[in-house]
Amino acid sequence: MPDGNSQDLISGGHLVAKALKAEGVEVIYTLCGGHIIDIYDGCVDEGIEVVDVRHEQVAAHAADGYARITGKPGCAVVTAGPGTTDAVTGVANAFRAESPMLLIGGQGAHTQHKMGSLQDLPHVDMMTPITKFAATVPDTARAADMVSMAFRECYHGAPGPSFLEIPRDVLDAKVPVEKARVPKAGAYRASTRSAGDPEAIEKLADLLVHAEKPAILLGSQVWTTRGTESAIELVRTLNIPAYMNGAGRGTLPPGDPHHFQLSRRYAFSHADVIVIVGTPFDFRMGYGKRLSPDATVVQIDLDYRTVGKNRDIDLGIVGDAGLVLKSVTEAASGHAFHGYGNGGASRRKEWLDELRAAEQTAIEKRLPSLKSDASPIHPYRLVSEIDDFLTEDSIYIGDGGDIVTFSGQVVQPKSPGHWMDPGPLGTLGVGVPFVLAAKKARPDKEVVALFGDGAFSLTGWDFETLVRYDLPFVGIVGNNSSMNQIRYGQKAKYGEERERVGNTLGDVHYDKFAQMLGGYGEEVRDPADIGPALRRARESGKPSLINVWVDPDAYAPGTMNQTMYK
Repeated sequence: MPDGNSQDLISGGHLVAKALKAEGVEVIYTLCGGHIIDIYDGCVDEGIEVVDVRHEQVAAHAADGYARITGKPGCAVVTAGPGTTDAVTGVANAFRAESPMLLIGGQGAHTQHKMGSLQDLPHVDMMTPITKFAATVPDTARAADMVSMAFRECYHGAPGPSFLEIPRDVLDAKVPVEKARVPKAGAYRASTRSAGDPEAIEKLADLLVHAEKPAILLGSQVWTTRGTESAIELVRTLNIPAYMNGAGRGTLPPGDPHHFQLSRRYAFSHADVIVIVGTPFDFRMGYGKRLSPDATVVQIDLDYRTVGKNRDIDLGIVGDAGLVLKSVTEAASGHAFHGYGNGGASRRKEWLDELRAAEQTAIEKRLPSLKSDASPIHPYRLVSEIDDFLTEDSIYIGDGGDIVTFSGQVVQPKSPGHWMDPGPLGTLGVGVPFVLAAKKARPDKEVVALFGDGAFSLTGWDFETLVRYDLPFVGIVGNNSSMNQIRYGQKAKYGEERERVGNTLGDVHYDKFAQMLGGYGEEVRDPADIGPALRRARESGKPSLINVWVDPDAYAPGTMNQTMYK
């Protein structure tokens, strides 16, 4: 700070940085603009890294991804007007994915309100429907206070994003330090971890002890709440087959006797008790219609509004997934009365064997495609090679439509928190920013990202950001020169003569694109070359793109069923 009396003054940007520091923010993702540069100055003083990207959508997605990886809120800072509107998609994706992040947007000076200042837009009005909190910082002395308020709202119920706009004169002005409220770290928001209604916990424990054919779906909130150990303890203690989706993938490792993947539809059609944890009855769940009408259905969620939405339930529990599951396991130990030893676990072997047989049938059905030597390469062969390539330390990121639908059936993360996809908004373009977030947050981890060629095109220029910051990862483009998930629907609905309208891309050599920007690139046309190419990318120590030409006429089962539109 300048010498003299001004030592007792502090700017809005520096107050913002102090509030970010108090929340534990270590990095902000940003694209520069004149409205916001005082925040940068504050971040330098507070030791917060400023990572600059090429598009504001990338900044917002990276903040979302950072929150998912670390469990701490992410932060993106963008300028006013188009800077903020460019970030809207990233905020919306975080909203549907229940990811806690703060977007800070610039704004014209208060003194120029409604005068038509540069990049002036009604940001708060635009952001309100897709955030948990959106507001303007009205005064410099309130800057840190408003940041802490925004973070607090990120954790109200299920997590989500908040938005603050800061007028330029508010951000740049200085106020006496004693006039500003700077919340103390750890002292401005309470624990949101609820173990649920004790009576409901007891009832669920009783249901699971007596169930003949129980099944459980472990959704994203299991990872959000870091409830992995509690989930594992429950399924192993009570001998319950577990299915995982979203960020819940990897809760159980592949090969675990309670890990199931391909028999979910069968299980949900035949189970007598179904427990849905941290997953809404949205399109991914057929709005709840894919569950047996005869089953007793239990839903556990952080958000009261989600429980029982779209489908009636027999029992609903609002609370932290990890704490709820832990409490259920403890309660069940008191229900192991005569005839139901070990929570009924001994009676479940036939049920688990039945599901394992259904899994094996599904695997054998697609085995020819998984091992196919055809060229162009079958997508199943590609994702099978990727699954074999992953280690326990590989964070897997899926960014695309049809190709990622293939991978969802085959790729199995080996550890909790090692799967990233956009979530229920279905946003294409999250891949590169998620890589940026994952490598910044966990530089010790390998990151492997699978892109559709259409998805990569949306935010691919920030591959250069990964090169600039020396963030190596193994990237694969499943290249069919098409938006195939849409193409299939058009073909089915309008016929072959109109299947190529508005969905066909050029034959782009993404391997050369990577090389041009200073990364590692390689082209693959023979399926036998996939594995060696992936290993060379790993060994290069650079951001990489392996451009794999896949069969444009092969479609994932989910695409052919058009399940996302039903």
